[in-house]
Amino acid sequence: MQRRSQTAVLAAASLLLAAGCSSGGAPPEGGGGSPAAPSKSAAASPGGTPESTAPPAKGSVKVTRTLTTGLTSPWGVAVLPGGDLLVASRDTGKIVRIAADSGKKTELGSVPGVDPGGEGGLLGIAVSSTFGADHQVYAYFTTASDNRIARMNYDEKRPPGNQLGAPDTIFKGIPKGQIHNGGRIAFGPDKMLYVGTGETGDKGLAQDKDSPAGKILRMTPDGEPAHGNPEADSVVYDYGHRNVQGLAWDNDKRLWASEFGQDTWDELNLIEPGKNYGWPEVEGKAKGGGSKGAGFVNPVEQWKTADASPSGIAFAKGSVWMASLRGERLWRIPLDGTKPVAAPQAFLKGTYGRLRTVVAAGDGTLWLVTSNTDGRGTPHKGDDRILRLKVS
Repeated sequence: MQRRSQTAVLAAASLLLAAGCSSGGAPPEGGGGSPAAPSKSAAASPGGTPESTAPPAKGSVKVTRTLTTGLTSPWGVAVLPGGDLLVASRDTGKIVRIAADSGKKTELGSVPGVDPGGEGGLLGIAVSSTFGADHQVYAYFTTASDNRIARMNYDEKRPPGNQLGAPDTIFKGIPKGQIHNGGRIAFGPDKMLYVGTGETGDKGLAQDKDSPAGKILRMTPDGEPAHGNPEADSVVYDYGHRNVQGLAWDNDKRLWASEFGQDTWDELNLIEPGKNYGWPEVEGKAKGGGSKGAGFVNPVEQWKTADASPSGIAFAKGSVWMASLRGERLWRIPLDGTKPVAAPQAFLKGTYGRLRTVVAAGDGTLWLVTSNTDGRGTPHKGDDRILRLKVS
Protein backbone atom coordinates (compact mmCIF):
# COMPACT_ATOMS: atom_id res chain seq x y z
CA MET A 1 0.00 0.00 0.00
CA GLN A 2 1.21 3.47 -0.81
CA ARG A 3 2.37 5.48 2.19
CA ARG A 4 1.97 9.21 1.82
CA SER A 5 4.72 11.28 3.40
CA GLN A 6 4.11 14.89 4.27
CA THR A 7 6.15 15.97 1.27
CA ALA A 8 4.01 14.04 -1.14
CA VAL A 9 0.79 15.33 0.36
CA LEU A 10 1.97 18.91 0.36
CA ALA A 11 2.95 18.86 -3.27
CA ALA A 12 -0.48 17.53 -4.17
CA ALA A 13 -2.35 20.23 -2.24
CA SER A 14 -1.02 23.21 -4.18
CA LEU A 15 -4.27 24.73 -5.53
CA LEU A 16 -6.49 24.45 -2.53
CA LEU A 17 -6.67 24.96 0.01
CA ALA A 18 -11.58 29.68 12.49
CA ALA A 19 -10.26 27.96 18.21
CA GLY A 20 -8.49 27.08 22.79
CA CYS A 21 -5.46 28.34 24.34
CA SER A 22 -3.93 31.73 25.06
CA SER A 23 -1.29 33.09 22.81
CA GLY A 24 1.75 32.77 25.04
CA GLY A 25 3.75 30.28 27.09
CA ALA A 26 2.28 26.83 27.76
CA PRO A 27 -1.35 27.92 27.82
CA PRO A 28 -4.42 25.99 28.82
CA GLU A 29 -6.48 24.36 26.13
CA GLY A 30 -9.39 26.66 25.40
CA GLY A 31 -7.88 30.25 26.32
CA GLY A 32 -12.58 17.13 18.22
CA GLY A 33 -21.86 5.50 -0.39
CA SER A 34 -21.05 7.70 -3.20
CA PRO A 35 -17.44 8.67 -3.71
CA ALA A 36 -18.45 12.22 -4.50
CA ALA A 37 -18.41 14.96 -1.86
CA PRO A 38 -21.72 15.56 -0.07
CA SER A 39 -23.79 18.26 -1.69
CA LYS A 40 -24.35 21.32 0.45
CA SER A 41 -27.91 21.42 -0.85
CA ALA A 42 -28.70 17.74 -0.38
CA ALA A 43 -32.30 17.24 0.70
CA ALA A 44 -32.14 13.73 2.08
CA SER A 45 -30.59 12.61 5.32
CA PRO A 46 -28.17 9.65 5.57
CA GLY A 47 -31.17 7.63 6.72
CA GLY A 48 -33.36 8.90 3.91
CA THR A 49 -35.52 11.23 6.00
CA PRO A 50 -35.33 14.96 5.26
CA GLU A 51 -35.30 17.50 8.05
CA SER A 52 -38.94 18.66 7.98
CA THR A 53 -39.38 21.15 10.80
CA ALA A 54 -37.14 23.41 12.79
CA PRO A 55 -36.52 22.50 16.44
CA PRO A 56 -37.97 24.66 19.22
CA ALA A 57 -36.01 27.68 20.36
CA LYS A 58 -35.57 26.16 23.83
CA GLY A 59 -34.50 22.60 24.42
CA SER A 60 -33.80 20.36 27.39
CA VAL A 61 -31.14 18.01 28.70
CA LYS A 62 -31.64 15.25 31.25
CA VAL A 63 -28.85 12.96 32.46
CA THR A 64 -30.51 9.55 32.55
CA ARG A 65 -27.54 7.45 33.67
CA THR A 66 -23.81 7.24 34.21
CA LEU A 67 -22.58 4.52 31.89
CA THR A 68 -19.08 4.18 33.30
CA THR A 69 -16.50 5.91 35.49
CA GLY A 70 -12.76 5.80 36.11
CA LEU A 71 -11.60 6.56 32.57
CA THR A 72 -8.13 8.04 32.03
CA SER A 73 -7.85 11.02 29.67
CA PRO A 74 -10.66 9.87 27.34
CA TRP A 75 -10.65 11.62 23.96
CA GLY A 76 -12.04 9.90 20.88
CA VAL A 77 -15.22 7.81 20.92
CA ALA A 78 -16.63 5.53 18.21
CA VAL A 79 -20.00 3.78 18.27
CA LEU A 80 -19.98 0.15 17.19
CA PRO A 81 -22.86 -1.20 15.06
CA GLY A 82 -24.48 -2.83 18.10
CA GLY A 83 -24.32 0.36 20.17
CA ASP A 84 -21.26 -0.33 22.35
CA LEU A 85 -18.59 2.36 22.53
CA LEU A 86 -14.89 2.34 21.78
CA VAL A 87 -13.03 4.97 23.80
CA ALA A 88 -9.47 6.17 23.24
CA SER A 89 -7.22 7.30 26.09
CA ARG A 90 -5.02 10.18 24.97
CA ASP A 91 -2.25 9.65 27.50
CA THR A 92 -2.08 5.85 27.77
CA GLY A 93 -2.64 5.07 24.09
CA LYS A 94 -5.21 2.40 25.00
CA ILE A 95 -8.61 1.71 23.46
CA VAL A 96 -11.36 0.22 25.61
CA ARG A 97 -14.80 -1.07 24.73
CA ILE A 98 -17.70 0.03 26.94
CA ALA A 99 -20.85 -2.10 26.86
CA ALA A 100 -23.83 0.20 26.25
CA ASP A 101 -26.10 -1.85 28.48
CA SER A 102 -23.89 -2.59 31.49
CA GLY A 103 -20.93 -0.22 31.23
CA LYS A 104 -18.52 -3.17 31.35
CA LYS A 105 -15.02 -2.27 30.16
CA THR A 106 -12.91 -4.50 27.94
CA GLU A 107 -9.45 -3.38 26.89
CA LEU A 108 -8.73 -3.91 23.21
CA GLY A 109 -5.06 -3.01 23.51
CA SER A 110 -2.65 -0.13 22.96
CA VAL A 111 -1.90 1.65 19.70
CA PRO A 112 1.82 1.24 18.97
CA GLY A 113 3.84 4.41 18.39
CA VAL A 114 1.69 6.83 20.40
CA ASP A 115 3.87 9.57 21.89
CA PRO A 116 1.71 11.56 24.35
CA GLY A 117 2.68 15.05 25.39
CA GLY A 118 0.90 18.38 25.69
CA GLU A 119 -2.28 18.08 23.63
CA GLY A 120 -0.94 15.14 21.65
CA GLY A 121 -1.38 11.41 22.08
CA LEU A 122 -4.09 8.99 21.03
CA LEU A 123 -6.86 11.31 19.86
CA GLY A 124 -9.75 10.54 17.52
CA ILE A 125 -10.98 7.06 16.63
CA ALA A 126 -13.56 5.81 14.15
CA VAL A 127 -14.88 2.50 12.88
CA SER A 128 -15.07 1.89 9.16
CA SER A 129 -18.31 2.30 7.26
CA THR A 130 -18.03 -1.41 6.42
CA PHE A 131 -17.11 -2.53 9.93
CA GLY A 132 -19.39 -5.55 9.82
CA ALA A 133 -17.26 -6.96 7.02
CA ASP A 134 -13.74 -5.70 7.74
CA HIS A 135 -13.66 -4.95 11.54
CA GLN A 136 -11.35 -1.98 10.97
CA VAL A 137 -10.75 0.62 13.70
CA TYR A 138 -9.10 3.90 12.65
CA ALA A 139 -7.03 6.06 15.00
CA TYR A 140 -5.49 9.54 14.77
CA PHE A 141 -2.44 9.81 17.02
CA THR A 142 0.73 11.71 17.73
CA THR A 143 4.08 10.00 17.24
CA ALA A 144 7.62 11.21 17.97
CA SER A 145 7.70 12.90 14.56
CA ASP A 146 4.15 13.70 13.39
CA ASN A 147 0.43 13.14 13.65
CA ARG A 148 -0.86 10.25 11.58
CA ILE A 149 -3.79 7.96 10.92
CA ALA A 150 -3.62 4.17 11.08
CA ARG A 151 -6.18 1.40 10.92
CA MET A 152 -6.15 -1.84 12.88
CA ASN A 153 -8.15 -5.03 12.70
CA TYR A 154 -10.30 -5.58 15.82
CA ASP A 155 -10.77 -9.22 16.78
CA GLU A 156 -13.00 -9.43 19.86
CA LYS A 157 -12.47 -13.19 20.04
CA ARG A 158 -8.87 -12.66 21.10
CA PRO A 159 -7.93 -12.17 24.79
CA PRO A 160 -8.61 -8.71 26.24
CA GLY A 161 -5.61 -6.43 25.77
CA ASN A 162 -4.58 -8.30 22.64
CA GLN A 163 -7.51 -7.63 20.32
CA LEU A 164 -5.93 -5.06 18.00
CA GLY A 165 -3.93 -6.09 14.97
CA ALA A 166 -0.77 -4.34 13.80
CA PRO A 167 -1.38 -0.74 12.70
CA ASP A 168 -1.53 -0.06 8.99
CA THR A 169 -0.60 3.60 8.46
CA ILE A 170 -2.80 5.16 5.80
CA PHE A 171 -1.73 8.80 6.18
CA LYS A 172 1.22 10.48 7.87
CA GLY A 173 3.12 13.73 7.93
CA ILE A 174 0.53 15.91 9.67
CA PRO A 175 2.57 18.43 11.71
CA LYS A 176 2.61 17.89 15.48
CA GLY A 177 3.04 20.29 18.38
CA GLN A 178 2.57 20.70 22.11
CA ILE A 179 -0.72 22.38 21.24
CA HIS A 180 -3.28 22.36 18.43
CA ASN A 181 -2.97 18.83 17.11
CA GLY A 182 -6.60 18.66 16.01
CA GLY A 183 -7.40 14.96 16.03
CA ARG A 184 -11.07 14.32 15.38
CA ILE A 185 -11.80 11.77 12.66
CA ALA A 186 -15.16 10.54 11.36
CA PHE A 187 -16.60 8.72 8.39
CA GLY A 188 -19.13 10.88 6.56
CA PRO A 189 -22.41 9.94 4.88
CA ASP A 190 -20.35 9.44 1.70
CA LYS A 191 -18.21 6.79 3.46
CA MET A 192 -15.12 8.97 3.15
CA LEU A 193 -12.87 9.70 6.15
CA TYR A 194 -12.84 13.31 7.38
CA VAL A 195 -9.99 14.59 9.55
CA GLY A 196 -9.76 17.77 11.65
CA THR A 197 -6.22 19.10 12.09
CA GLY A 198 -4.63 21.98 14.00
CA GLU A 199 -1.88 24.40 13.09
CA THR A 200 0.32 23.31 16.05
CA GLY A 201 0.74 26.92 17.18
CA ASP A 202 2.36 27.88 13.89
CA LYS A 203 -0.35 30.23 12.63
CA GLY A 204 0.94 30.44 9.08
CA LEU A 205 0.27 26.76 8.44
CA ALA A 206 -3.49 27.36 8.44
CA GLN A 207 -3.23 29.49 5.29
CA ASP A 208 -0.40 27.45 3.75
CA LYS A 209 -2.03 25.46 0.98
CA ASP A 210 0.98 23.15 0.94
CA SER A 211 0.43 21.92 4.52
CA PRO A 212 -2.21 19.54 5.91
CA ALA A 213 -2.18 21.48 9.20
CA GLY A 214 -5.05 23.81 10.11
CA LYS A 215 -7.38 22.06 7.70
CA ILE A 216 -10.20 19.58 7.31
CA LEU A 217 -9.01 16.67 5.19
CA ARG A 218 -11.18 14.28 3.20
CA MET A 219 -9.77 10.95 2.09
CA THR A 220 -10.71 7.45 1.08
CA PRO A 221 -10.53 4.65 3.67
CA ASP A 222 -7.07 3.92 2.21
CA GLY A 223 -5.83 7.47 2.83
CA GLU A 224 -5.98 8.66 -0.76
CA PRO A 225 -7.57 11.93 -2.00
CA ALA A 226 -11.32 11.38 -2.28
CA HIS A 227 -13.09 11.90 -5.59
CA GLY A 228 -14.90 15.22 -5.57
CA ASN A 229 -12.33 17.07 -3.45
CA PRO A 230 -11.65 20.66 -4.55
CA GLU A 231 -8.27 19.55 -5.93
CA ALA A 232 -8.23 16.08 -7.44
CA ASP A 233 -4.77 15.16 -6.15
CA SER A 234 -5.18 16.56 -2.64
CA VAL A 235 -6.83 15.38 0.58
CA VAL A 236 -7.38 19.01 1.61
CA TYR A 237 -11.10 19.79 1.85
CA ASP A 238 -10.94 23.33 3.27
CA TYR A 239 -8.45 25.53 5.12
CA GLY A 240 -7.91 28.49 7.44
CA HIS A 241 -8.55 26.67 10.74
CA ARG A 242 -6.80 27.08 14.08
CA ASN A 243 -7.70 23.79 15.75
CA VAL A 244 -10.61 21.63 14.61
CA GLN A 245 -11.77 19.05 17.17
CA GLY A 246 -15.45 18.56 16.34
CA LEU A 247 -17.03 17.10 13.19
CA ALA A 248 -20.70 16.20 12.67
CA TRP A 249 -23.26 15.98 9.88
CA ASP A 250 -26.85 17.16 10.04
CA ASN A 251 -29.83 15.33 8.54
CA ASP A 252 -29.19 16.97 5.18
CA LYS A 253 -25.59 15.73 5.07
CA ARG A 254 -24.08 19.16 5.73
CA LEU A 255 -20.79 19.09 7.63
CA TRP A 256 -20.36 21.19 10.78
CA ALA A 257 -17.12 21.76 12.69
CA SER A 258 -16.17 23.32 16.02
CA GLU A 259 -13.01 25.34 16.38
CA PHE A 260 -10.93 26.73 19.22
CA GLY A 261 -10.40 30.47 19.20
CA GLN A 262 -7.30 32.12 20.59
CA ASP A 263 -8.26 34.88 23.02
CA THR A 264 -11.59 36.13 21.73
CA TRP A 265 -13.93 33.87 19.77
CA ASP A 266 -14.59 30.15 19.48
CA GLU A 267 -16.53 29.08 16.42
CA LEU A 268 -19.13 26.73 14.96
CA ASN A 269 -18.62 26.55 11.21
CA LEU A 270 -20.68 25.19 8.34
CA ILE A 271 -18.07 23.52 6.16
CA GLU A 272 -18.02 23.86 2.39
CA PRO A 273 -15.29 22.44 0.16
CA GLY A 274 -12.50 24.74 -0.89
CA LYS A 275 -13.50 27.57 1.45
CA ASN A 276 -11.15 29.64 3.61
CA TYR A 277 -12.25 29.98 7.26
CA GLY A 278 -9.94 32.86 8.00
CA TRP A 279 -7.41 31.92 10.67
CA PRO A 280 -5.13 33.71 11.52
CA GLU A 281 -6.40 36.72 9.59
CA VAL A 282 -9.82 36.60 11.25
CA GLU A 283 -10.96 35.17 14.60
CA GLY A 284 -14.73 34.87 14.81
CA LYS A 285 -16.95 36.91 12.53
CA ALA A 286 -15.22 39.54 10.42
CA LYS A 287 -16.41 43.06 11.17
CA GLY A 288 -17.78 44.81 8.12
CA GLY A 289 -16.40 44.13 4.67
CA GLY A 290 -13.16 45.35 3.21
CA SER A 291 -9.98 43.42 2.73
CA LYS A 292 -9.97 41.76 6.16
CA GLY A 293 -13.21 39.91 5.56
CA ALA A 294 -12.82 39.38 1.85
CA GLY A 295 -12.76 35.74 0.85
CA PHE A 296 -13.27 34.34 4.36
CA VAL A 297 -16.28 32.36 5.61
CA ASN A 298 -17.84 33.65 8.82
CA PRO A 299 -18.80 31.16 11.55
CA VAL A 300 -22.49 30.41 12.04
CA GLU A 301 -22.11 31.00 15.78
CA GLN A 302 -19.33 32.26 18.03
CA TRP A 303 -18.57 32.23 21.77
CA LYS A 304 -16.15 33.89 24.13
CA THR A 305 -13.38 31.37 24.78
CA ALA A 306 -14.13 31.33 28.53
CA ASP A 307 -17.65 30.13 27.76
CA ALA A 308 -16.78 27.37 25.33
CA SER A 309 -13.36 26.20 24.10
CA PRO A 310 -15.15 23.45 22.20
CA SER A 311 -14.03 19.96 21.36
CA GLY A 312 -16.51 17.34 20.11
CA ILE A 313 -19.88 18.03 18.52
CA ALA A 314 -22.88 15.89 17.57
CA PHE A 315 -26.17 16.42 15.75
CA ALA A 316 -29.47 15.28 17.30
CA LYS A 317 -33.07 16.50 17.48
CA GLY A 318 -32.46 19.26 14.95
CA SER A 319 -29.58 20.82 16.90
CA VAL A 320 -25.82 20.76 17.03
CA TRP A 321 -24.61 19.85 20.52
CA MET A 322 -21.15 21.11 21.45
CA ALA A 323 -18.98 19.87 24.34
CA SER A 324 -16.94 22.62 25.97
CA LEU A 325 -13.71 22.24 27.90
CA ARG A 326 -12.86 25.55 29.54
CA GLY A 327 -16.55 26.53 29.47
CA GLU A 328 -17.52 23.29 31.29
CA ARG A 329 -20.94 23.17 29.65
CA LEU A 330 -22.88 21.59 26.81
CA TRP A 331 -24.12 24.00 24.20
CA ARG A 332 -27.25 23.48 22.08
CA ILE A 333 -27.45 25.28 18.73
CA PRO A 334 -30.94 24.76 17.18
CA LEU A 335 -30.89 24.95 13.39
CA ASP A 336 -33.39 25.56 10.63
CA GLY A 337 -31.33 24.41 7.68
CA THR A 338 -28.11 26.41 7.86
CA LYS A 339 -29.45 29.14 10.17
CA PRO A 340 -29.86 29.14 13.97
CA VAL A 341 -33.46 29.51 15.08
CA ALA A 342 -32.45 30.96 18.45
CA ALA A 343 -29.40 31.88 20.48
CA PRO A 344 -27.25 28.97 21.72
CA GLN A 345 -28.47 27.45 24.99
CA ALA A 346 -26.10 26.15 27.69
CA PHE A 347 -26.65 23.09 29.89
CA LEU A 348 -24.79 21.34 32.73
CA LYS A 349 -22.67 24.41 33.41
CA GLY A 350 -19.92 23.42 35.86
CA THR A 351 -21.78 20.25 36.86
CA TYR A 352 -19.37 17.69 35.43
CA GLY A 353 -16.30 19.82 34.74
CA ARG A 354 -14.60 19.83 31.37
CA LEU A 355 -16.52 18.16 28.56
CA ARG A 356 -14.51 16.59 25.74
CA THR A 357 -16.70 14.51 23.44
CA VAL A 358 -20.39 14.22 22.62
CA VAL A 359 -21.70 11.47 20.37
CA ALA A 360 -25.15 10.74 18.97
CA ALA A 361 -26.37 7.36 20.19
CA GLY A 362 -28.63 6.83 17.18
CA ASP A 363 -31.96 7.00 19.03
CA GLY A 364 -32.04 10.73 19.65
CA THR A 365 -30.02 10.46 22.85
CA LEU A 366 -26.40 11.47 23.38
CA TRP A 367 -23.28 10.08 25.02
CA LEU A 368 -21.26 12.78 26.81
CA VAL A 369 -17.64 12.25 27.89
CA THR A 370 -15.91 14.35 30.55
CA SER A 371 -12.25 15.44 30.43
CA ASN A 372 -11.01 16.13 33.95
CA THR A 373 -8.02 13.76 34.03
CA ASP A 374 -6.22 15.39 31.11
CA GLY A 375 -3.94 17.51 33.30
CA ARG A 376 -6.03 20.66 32.95
CA GLY A 377 -9.14 19.75 34.88
CA THR A 378 -9.89 19.12 38.55
CA PRO A 379 -10.71 15.41 38.85
CA HIS A 380 -13.40 14.30 41.28
CA LYS A 381 -14.20 10.81 42.46
CA GLY A 382 -15.28 8.74 39.47
CA ASP A 383 -13.69 10.90 36.79
CA ASP A 384 -13.60 10.57 33.95
CA ARG A 385 -17.08 9.35 33.10
CA ILE A 386 -19.55 8.79 30.27
CA LEU A 387 -23.12 10.06 30.70
CA ARG A 388 -26.28 9.21 28.76
CA LEU A 389 -28.39 12.25 27.94
CA LYS A 390 -32.01 12.57 26.88
CA VAL A 391 -32.26 15.78 24.87
CA SER A 392 -34.84 17.85 23.04
